[in-house]
Amino acid sequence: MVSQFISSDKVGLLGDLDFEFPEGTHAIGRLDNESEGLLILTTNKKVTRLLFLGSKPHKRVYLVQVNNELSDENLEKLQTGVSIRIRSGEYYTTPPCDVQLIVQPEKLYSYTSNSNEFGKHTWLLITLTEGKFRQVRKMMAAVRHRCKRLIRISIEDLRLDDLAPGHVKEIPEKVFFEKLHIEYKP
Repeated sequence: MVSQFISSDKVGLLGDLDFEFPEGTHAIGRLDNESEGLLILTTNKKVTRLLFLGSKPHKRVYLVQVNNELSDENLEKLQTGVSIRIRSGEYYTTPPCDVQLIVQPEKLYSYTSNSNEFGKHTWLLITLTEGKFRQVRKMMAAVRHRCKRLIRISIEDLRLDDLAPGHVKEIPEKVFFEKLHIEYKP
C-alpha cells in the first residue's frame, strides 16, 4: 500500500485499513510502496515541521535485508558515507551513520524471517537522521546490493515493536510527543 489516503492510481491506500481514521489524518515520514514498517499518522499539522524540519535531527531506524553477503569493505562505506543520486544529475554524499550487521532480525521485529530460501542475504540495522528520497535503497545500490526488505522499526523512541503489518495503534498525543522528543504544546 502507499502512504496516502487518496490516489488516482489503483493502489492499496491507508483508508483501506480496518480503522476509522479521524478527518484530517495524514502521514508523516512516508514510506514508498515497496517499504514497510512504522508510519506516523496524525491530525496535528505541526508535527512534520517539528519532527523533520526542526533544528534537532531525529533518528530513524531501519531493518534492511539485502541480497548476498555484505563485505566488511561495503559495511565501512555505508558507515562513512556513499554517493547517491538525489535528483536528475545531482549527487549527494550521505553523512556517516550507524550500520550494524544483524544475525537475528526477528528479535528486533518478529515479522521477519532469516531463512535462506531466497538465497544468500544480509540483514542490517541502519540509523539515519535524515531521509532523502529512497535514501536507504540508493545507499544499498551504491555498494551493489539490492534491498529485498526495508522495514522502518522506529523514529526516535516511537517503536514498531510487534505491531503486525496493516494494524494501527493509537497513542495519547502527550506520549506521542514524548517518544518523538519534540515539545508538547496542546
